[in-house]
Amino acid sequence: MADLLKNICTPDVWEEAKECLELLINRLKDRRITAAGGAIATVVLLLYAGRRARSKYEYIPKEDALANYPSLWNHSNLMAKHLTPDLYVKLINRKTRNGFTLDQAIQTGVDNPHHPHICSVGIVAGDEESYHVFAELFDRIIEERHNGYKKTSAHVSDMDPAKLKHGKLDENFVISCRIRACRSLKGFRLPSFCSRRERRAIESILKNVLGTMKGDMEGHYYAISSLTAEDRSLLITEGTLFDKPTSPLFTSSGLSRDWPDARGIWYTKGKCFTVRVNEEDHIKIIAMETGGDMEKLYERFYLGLKEIEKSVEGSGVSFMRNKHLGNITTCPSNLGTGLRVSALVRLPNLGKDPKFPAILSDLRLQKRGSEGSVSPVKDNIFEISNADRLGHTEVELVQKVIDGVSLLVQMEKRLQHGQQITDLMAYKL
Repeated sequence: MADLLKNICTPDVWEEAKECLELLINRLKDRRITAAGGAIATVVLLLYAGRRARSKYEYIPKEDALANYPSLWNHSNLMAKHLTPDLYVKLINRKTRNGFTLDQAIQTGVDNPHHPHICSVGIVAGDEESYHVFAELFDRIIEERHNGYKKTSAHVSDMDPAKLKHGKLDENFVISCRIRACRSLKGFRLPSFCSRRERRAIESILKNVLGTMKGDMEGHYYAISSLTAEDRSLLITEGTLFDKPTSPLFTSSGLSRDWPDARGIWYTKGKCFTVRVNEEDHIKIIAMETGGDMEKLYERFYLGLKEIEKSVEGSGVSFMRNKHLGNITTCPSNLGTGLRVSALVRLPNLGKDPKFPAILSDLRLQKRGSEGSVSPVKDNIFEISNADRLGHTEVELVQKVIDGVSLLVQMEKRLQHGQQITDLMAYKL
C-alpha cells in the first residue's frame, strides 16, 4: 500500500498518508481494531486526494507529446542523456501545485547543449516539489552528478571545524580561497520560477535578517538597483558584487527576469564575508580569504552561516531541506551541502599536462578559470573546487579540497624540477 500511495500522492498528501499507515500498523499489532479502522478510512481519503491531485494534470496524447520532444542530438548535458522520449511522454503532463512544468525545467539544457569546463546538469527546479513531481528524471541526473547517490540515500551534515586537518595551503601556489553555500527559504518558489512579489518578499526577509548581525558579522545591505554605475563597477572588480547574469545558462532558466529588481548584496566591513540575495538561489553565503589558510576561512564561514541560520529561524522562516536531498537548491548540482569550496592555484606545468583532467576527476575536483564558471584560464591560474555536494558532510568536502590542492601543488613542484608524478597518482596510467 505504501508504494501505491507514494506513486499517486503529492508530497504533502504522502507525508500525511505515511503517518496514517504507521498508526494503522501499530493499531493492528495492538489489535485495537476501532482505531485501525479510523486509520484505514484516513488512508482511503488521502488516496482519493492523491488521485484528485494527479487528475489535475493536463492529459497530452502520446503522439502530441512525442511531437514536442526537444532536439537533443548534439547535447552533452545530463538532462539530454537521461530524458528519453518515453520518459518525456510520461512526465510531460505533470506539473507542480505551483504550475511548474517539465518543459520549464529542461529549457536551460535544451538551449545550452554544452559547458566549456564541466558536464552540466541541464535542468533546474522551480520549487521544492519539482524534485518529487519529476523524480524519475531528477533522480537519474542526481545519481550521476553526485557520484552514485541513490534515491534511497540519506544526506548527513557535519560542519565541525575542529575536524579539519592540515588546512594551511602553500601560498607560493595558492593565491586565495573561497567557500560559499546556497540556501532557499521554505514556502517560496525558487528563483527560476518565483513571482516579483515573492522575490521582493524574500529580499525583505533577508534584509531584515542580515540587519540583525552584530560584532564581526555586522555589515550593510545594498540593493543593486540603488547603486551607481561607478559603485557597481568597483564592487564587481573587487569580486564582491554579482553582475546581471547574462550567460545563456541563466537567461534560459528564467533566473535573469526583472533584473535588478529585489537583488542585493550584503557584506561586512572588511568585505571578507558577503551574502548575495536572489541570484541563482534565494541566498548565497560567501566567505573569502587571501592566501591559503583554509582552516581560518572555514571557521569564519561556519560561524557566519550559523549566525544567519539562527536569525532566519528567529524570524519565523526556515531553509528548505529534507533528509534525502539535504538543502534544496535551484540547480541539482548544489543539493545537499550547497557547498562549493575553492582555491585559486597557480599550476603552470601541471595545468598543461594531458593527464591533468584525469587527475582532477580521480580526486573528485573540478577546474575553471579565475573569473567564473565559463571564463577561460589565464596566466596558468585555475580555480579548483569540489565536484561533490550531496552525500558528503561539509567537513568532508572541505578536507577533500585541502588534500586535493595539496597534492596538486606537490605534483607542480615535481614537474618544475623535471621529475615524474606517476607515483602520486591514485590510478594506473
